[in-house]
Amino acid sequence: MKRLFFAALVAGLMLSGIAHSDDNNVAATTEAATTTANITAAAKLDNPGGIGGLESLRGLAEIEATRPADLMKRYPRDQGVIDSDYVYQPPLIPHTIRHYEVSLNANKCLACHSWKNAKEMGATKISVTHYVSPQQGQVLSDVSPSRYFCLQCHVPQADAKPLVENDFKRVSALR
Repeated sequence: MKRLFFAALVAGLMLSGIAHSDDNNVAATTEAATTTANITAAAKLDNPGGIGGLESLRGLAEIEATRPADLMKRYPRDQGVIDSDYVYQPPLIPHTIRHYEVSLNANKCLACHSWKNAKEMGATKISVTHYVSPQQGQVLSDVSPSRYFCLQCHVPQADAKPLVENDFKRVSALR
């Protein structure tokens, strides 16, 4: 197999005019073919069976293999309000939002956090700024359409290991 590969490589190089019959070019061609064969052999050793692999932030996985699901994230519900890390940071959500619908027709967040329901539900009221139209500066009777999609700014805070190393430091005034 190696001899056939080497012969095809030399023939291709000769046809393209790169290799000639003098000793220097034959040696260079032989070295190139050997290097190519070594790379091919190393690739086969690193990837037995030839099923490929994919590396992401969550680790290395073979393409045809099904890896086990990650553990479910825990949400620190008892934690209450989570401290801010920088000025004007939107508050973090201290609970899971799985199966919450936030669409043009419904907003599950408002079931607990609207001014009408917050006291009864024991939830934090949404900010009065969410009732102000940014275009005209008018105070509205309902949540402004530009503030209706809560998950554009607010995210759940899970007890999860970061995917990427981070050396972020909180603003000193908020420590």
